[in-house]
Amino acid sequence: MTPDLIVIHEHPEWQKPLFAALERRGVSYAPYDLKRNAFDPARLPPAKLYFNQASPSAYVRANTRAVPLCLALLRSLEIGGARVLNGSQAFALELSKSAQAALLLRLGIDHPRTLAFNDPALALEHWDSGWPALLKPEQGGSGARMFLLNSPQEFLRLVRERPDLWLPENLLLLQEYCPVDPARGIVRMEFMGGELLYAMRVVSHGAFNLCPSETCNPADGGAGHCEITPSAPVKPVEFYPYPDIPADAVETGKRLVAAGSLDVAGIEYLEMDGRRIFYDVNANSNLRKPIGEAFGFDPFDRVAAWLQSQIP
Repeated sequence: MTPDLIVIHEHPEWQKPLFAALERRGVSYAPYDLKRNAFDPARLPPAKLYFNQASPSAYVRANTRAVPLCLALLRSLEIGGARVLNGSQAFALELSKSAQAALLLRLGIDHPRTLAFNDPALALEHWDSGWPALLKPEQGGSGARMFLLNSPQEFLRLVRERPDLWLPENLLLLQEYCPVDPARGIVRMEFMGGELLYAMRVVSHGAFNLCPSETCNPADGGAGHCEITPSAPVKPVEFYPYPDIPADAVETGKRLVAAGSLDVAGIEYLEMDGRRIFYDVNANSNLRKPIGEAFGFDPFDRVAAWLQSQIP
């Protein structure tokens, strides 16, 4: 039988709650696992609707080849006339922190200064935003390969001693460091179909991996099953419902979602010295069930219902 929906993914643990919600609703769906697969553009997997849930962080799970396969598949589907949610444009935006900075600039949204580079010496010549600064990968995900650096010397030593940081795309970023109030943390807004699903505050305790999935950051504060481990002991990341999110922050998120062709997305911002600084766009939006339940609903069921409504 031809399924109505194909969910394109690479991390089966992240997908289990969505698959369970689709099954409860009786949606005819099939998973398409990118870890090991092949496709012929003349014989693409048939469905009425495709939903991309691939993650840029696939490489940290030794699934580096999943990302280029995903982009090729999405583009082939779209060229062939298929309807794809979180398609190639959205996925390409998530894969590129520099493209996210360019989009934020175009929209006039406050964001950290960002410098993309493939030569550390030239990076220092062009970097004029001072220290400390963040070193980030162009293709981010799960807080991997992120470092807070306090000086040019520390920066040069790190990139010299850690050639693995260049993989998989051989492009790194220096980004303005924006300290946040530790008690307030950052804000993550989840959008679905252009509308806010819910917002939450995330208190990191110094961690970079703020993945909302309970697989990575369990609700009970226990150890997660994530390939990214903190470099130093930190408290568990804390997630809190944020019902009083400012309406203008939501409107800014809506503009960003629309401009990026994002169907289901997580948008993150922080507050510093009166600024509201948007800094991350996530097309693979891992939802957090306890936060949705605090607002009175199961977020995975909401997404499953929305997907069902999008099937022609």
